[in-house]
Amino acid sequence: MGKLTTLALRAVLALALAGSLFVQVRMVPLLSTDLEEAGTDTGIRILAILIVVLGIAAVQVTLVCVWRLLTMARRNTVFSHSAFRYVDIIFWAVASASVLVFALAVMLAPGDAAPGIVLLICGASLLIAGVALIVLVLRTLLAQAVELDAEAKHLRTELDEVI
Repeated sequence: MGKLTTLALRAVLALALAGSLFVQVRMVPLLSTDLEEAGTDTGIRILAILIVVLGIAAVQVTLVCVWRLLTMARRNTVFSHSAFRYVDIIFWAVASASVLVFALAVMLAPGDAAPGIVLLICGASLLIAGVALIVLVLRTLLAQAVELDAEAKHLRTELDEVI
């Protein structure tokens, strides 16, 4: 991976992490206040805030894991078993985000939200679940690459012994 690509991705990750921290610290309290002023039931308000905070946390966990994988790619150590930990965490974070978005749709369904909005949120949940499945496919490709890398190292060792 080129240095410019790595630098650009790190900048995007850093901006996304800073933005998510801003939303978590500044915007979530404002959302809580807005929901309270709108007369939203306390239980619904707490559930909505919890879903938003956990969703932001899932994004932050994913960003940190992608940063770690980028570091491993830069050091040419990404084709190792330690990379699986980060890919697995990304998968579970994205899958959790899908469940959280669906929970938001379930929470909004019996209320005053338009049915179209609830369906759009369910569709977003489905798309996020699709991203989780893509990560799972990429994990399988990583496993194949790690296996091939180990086999290539073994063949190099045998070749060195013959020479």
